Order: sequence, then structure tokens, then C-alpha cells
Amino acid sequence: MHIFNRVKFRTPESVELEFTLAGIGNRAWALLIDYHVLAAIMVALIIIWTTVSVQLNELWTSIFGSKAALWLIAIASLIGFTIYAGYFVIFETLWQGQTPGKRVAKIRVVRDDGRPVGLPQTTLRALLRPIDEFLFIGAFLIMFARREKRLGDLAAGTIVIQNQTVTASRTFTLSEQAKQEADKLLQIADLSVMLPDDFAVIKEYLHRRGAMTAKARASVALRLAKDVQAILHLETIPESTSPDILLEAIYIAYQNKVNG
Repeated sequence: MHIFNRVKFRTPESVELEFTLAGIGNRAWALLIDYHVLAAIMVALIIIWTTVSVQLNELWTSIFGSKAALWLIAIASLIGFTIYAGYFVIFETLWQGQTPGKRVAKIRVVRDDGRPVGLPQTTLRALLRPIDEFLFIGAFLIMFARREKRLGDLAAGTIVIQNQTVTASRTFTLSEQAKQEADKLLQIADLSVMLPDDFAVIKEYLHRRGAMTAKARASVALRLAKDVQAILHLETIPESTSPDILLEAIYIAYQNKVNG
């Protein structure tokens, strides 16, 4: 088993990001939480289904005849599996690769290239989950595979990583103007739309800009600033605010928001 196995991605801006794979422990903890939530949903479903079936017993008998009981079991099983698979599909699609369990465990699913997962990836992972859980096949694959992938991950082209931890940096300086702009951003922008991956790109740039040529630094900063402006829906940026200052301000504002 790989301990603290790490994976690297290179963004379109040629910034290299490194993440820690989630590992069997974090994934098992997340799954345990998700199964408790699913169990509560299933219990509620059984109660509702039983109540409805008893009240409509004559209707089921008239439709299915002597095999009504078998048909009801088949329909209930289909609904149960739909809810089971749909739970993971819906949450991982809408929550950027997280379920309630993954959110508590601070892990998320991403594509092999680091991009957020979509409906095709989450659906494949959910449909193959029962096979992964049969005889703990998925657990063995996670423990011994190089990139800790279960069958669902192999088919969908995904990996599970730990969320980036936001920490203060001591390797670069931040301007006073950026600190002032950060206060303004907290008032006019919704920073919750930024993913940890977005913040990681900005942080990596601020770390490495000192080693870049002036031309490369200006190009990367401008491109990142435009991307951030689009993510945060910032219509106008003051002319006195350079791309570097904007990125510094985003860095400071994001940290202030996360650290409360």
C-alpha cells in the first residue's frame, strides 16, 4: 500500500499542481458516513413502500395476478438500486466530486487530469460500485494499485484526492495594496464559488513567479487574472490593480474567508 501517495497535474497555464491521493482509510471513512445516510433514506423508503403496497394490495393483484408479490419485490429492488446509485451520482456531480461523507473526510473525486468530474464519470463510478464492493475487490485495488483506483475509477478515468489545505505562505511577500483590495473583494465577490484547485493554481503562481522571466510572468498573471475574474463574475477591475495585485488580493481574501 502506498502511504501519502502523490500525483501531479499540469494546468493549461503550465503551472504544476501536486495532490495527495485519498488512501483507503479516508475513503472507507467517507463511505461509512455515506452508508449511514443511505441507510436512513432506505428505511424511510421501506416504510413508505410497505404502507403504499398494503393500501393498494387489490390494485397490485388485479395488475400482476398471483405473481404480485414477486413484481413488488422486483420494483422495490429497482427503486432501491436507483436511489443507491443516484445518491453518489447526484452529490458527486453537483458537489464537485464530493458526497456528504467525502466532504466530512475532506476528499474529492477528480478526473485523471485534475479537472472536475461530470455526469458520465460519476455515473460509471456509481454503476460499478457494487462490483467493487463484492468480496472487497475495490478495497484491494485501492491498497495495491499505483494510483489507488478501484474498478469504477479505472473505467471513469478518475482518482480520489485529499482537499488542499490552505496554509499561510512564507516564501513570497504580499503588497499593501493587495491587502486593501482583499478587503474590498470580500464585500463584493462570492469566494465560495472558487474550488480549492483554483486557489492552488494562484498559490503556486505566487510561489514561482520570482523564478519566471518578466514576459512569462506577465503572460501567466494576465491569464490567471482573467480566469479568476470570470469565476468570480467581477465585471470591472480598477486600472491601478495589476494582474499580480489582483491575484495577491484573491489569495489574501480566500485565506481570510477560509480561516474565518
